[in-house]
Amino acid sequence: MIQPNSFRACLDAGKPTLGTHFLTADPDIPELIGDIGLFDYAEFGGEYSTFDMALLYHMARAAQCGNLPLMIKLDQEGQGFWAQAALGAGFASVLFTDIRTPGDIIDCHRVIRADTPEVGGALGVKLRRPALKSYAPDSYLANLGSVVFTVMLEKATAVDALDEVLATARDAGVDMVQWGPADYGFSLGKPGLMFDEAIRPVEEKVIAKCLEYQVAPRIEIAEPEQARRYIDLGVRHFCVGWDRFILQTAMTRIGEGMRSLLEDL
Repeated sequence: MIQPNSFRACLDAGKPTLGTHFLTADPDIPELIGDIGLFDYAEFGGEYSTFDMALLYHMARAAQCGNLPLMIKLDQEGQGFWAQAALGAGFASVLFTDIRTPGDIIDCHRVIRADTPEVGGALGVKLRRPALKSYAPDSYLANLGSVVFTVMLEKATAVDALDEVLATARDAGVDMVQWGPADYGFSLGKPGLMFDEAIRPVEEKVIAKCLEYQVAPRIEIAEPEQARRYIDLGVRHFCVGWDRFILQTAMTRIGEGMRSLLEDL
């Protein structure tokens, strides 16, 4: 039986949420994050990693040891198949990438929501982990309904149609919007824009519009000190740090410290 989605419970209670990213395709990582007990969920950056269906199952089982809900971020191509595979493994949230039009949001909704007249999705009953104990349609529907629906808002075309995109997101039940400055600049042919002060008015517009349409904005940062500006803008949901960079930073600190001690020996 899949554990209740505590990530969903936080959102429904109006609480701020805190996640962290992991890119390493190893079930030990979500187990470790869950054991820490400080994060509401962890996001597996499948878009930047390698995995198969069996590994998704192992990750979800490991995360459940620490009652840690998992989100998966996917490449646009094939994300329908892999989103459903992740939900079947026991993931609690999907982050869809490369949203360009309101129609893209409708397509994502259909992928993860139930094929019932009330819900209007396209997902039928799949006898994977959420349904292994028994065939219980009511609990299966409740499990699907608890999935946290998140989308990237990162393309210039989506920002140009911001009101229409966010109105559709609200009506489709999107829980959170993740601003993506890297792809935004890339889509304009300006790959370095994310590091330029010129991107701040766009970022602030996206955050303000998300709040206006009552779709919670989420921001990715590397360090807690970066959160204050976004808190002042009304953001209450953060995903902080990437395991690969955390490891690199820690190993650099340790290595440099030891080298300085050894260089005069």
